[in-house]
Amino acid sequence: MNKQIIGALALTVGMTQIGSVQAQGRDNVSIVGSSTVYPFATVVAERFGRSTDFKTPKIESTGSGGGLKLFCKGVGANTPDITNSSRRIKKSEYDQCQENGVTDVVEVLVGFDGIAIANSRQAPKLSLSLKELYMALAKDVPGPDGKLIANPYKNWKDINPALPATPIEVLGPPPTSGTRDAFAELALGGGAQQIPALKALRGLGAEQADEIKSAMAALGIPAGVYTSYEESKGKPPKGKDIFKTIAYSVREDGAFIEAGENDNLIVQKLEANPEALGIFGFSFLEENGDKVQGSMIGGVEPTFDTIADGDYPVSRPLYFYIKAAHVGRIPGIQEYALEFTSERAMGEDGYLLEKGLIPLDEDELEQIQADVAALKRLEM
Repeated sequence: MNKQIIGALALTVGMTQIGSVQAQGRDNVSIVGSSTVYPFATVVAERFGRSTDFKTPKIESTGSGGGLKLFCKGVGANTPDITNSSRRIKKSEYDQCQENGVTDVVEVLVGFDGIAIANSRQAPKLSLSLKELYMALAKDVPGPDGKLIANPYKNWKDINPALPATPIEVLGPPPTSGTRDAFAELALGGGAQQIPALKALRGLGAEQADEIKSAMAALGIPAGVYTSYEESKGKPPKGKDIFKTIAYSVREDGAFIEAGENDNLIVQKLEANPEALGIFGFSFLEENGDKVQGSMIGGVEPTFDTIADGDYPVSRPLYFYIKAAHVGRIPGIQEYALEFTSERAMGEDGYLLEKGLIPLDEDELEQIQADVAALKRLEM
């Protein structure tokens, strides 16, 4: 049975499920996904519930990856209508959606957010480089001979004598989180590129197999990493693929502590332990500015202006995705999305900016509004 038939069957079953929504009591919008987008979505949902005849949407914070997994499971009242994400949907996730009958996906770019590396206001504010973040948190780092070794650093001063003589203890999100993905790419990946041998590896194309293997050998990366990728993907890796495997891997010896999707818990732990650092979105830093402070990264403080201007190096776009097959069958989906993308919410004086959202420019916002109104289908 081919994928088109499977998708059609999934859609038929899903529509049957949606048809009985009222009988099941499913007459409100179901939203899952990113903990970073969650505060913005919640504000919109509350206003939407108060100002319209629709019920207030139900929102769950599952993490970006977890939300997309639920969203792409299929069509029907037992699946979410919208998922929030603090990164763009991956091609593999999009393909999973298509295979499961979720063929009409609408992508909505909400704005931008910075990832703060914060500590308690009871402690001195830190100033860190991307390379220092990589050396502190990567699973493997270059040793004295340039070959990668298991991360040996215990204290910040071991990396740079100018940093505090305190243990490296960083509370952060789990692998299902878009914040974790973005931190790995922007902070760890950005730091790894400050190491010439890793930067050179990253720049090699798939056709440069001998050069990639030579660069891997110089870094002490086992040859099996190359062959494993080739066997699993059915094609030879680019240098960037090997680079990601190394650079994006977080140490697992206790220096990095997964704190779940609950950013409030991280703030509580930072208050209890002023020597620790925590990773979360800028909007959450803003909400808790009386308790925690953002470290300077690359000499730049995380602020509304530095993120909007692109000066702050650890910033990323925020999205939500709509399941168009549910629109018109489950009440309020498109209406909620239109409220979220309205001038009063996302415009230059919008209420979401008060919550810390870094806005799109006027032309981008107009295009997003038009795409939501037309339920423009995402193609990847």
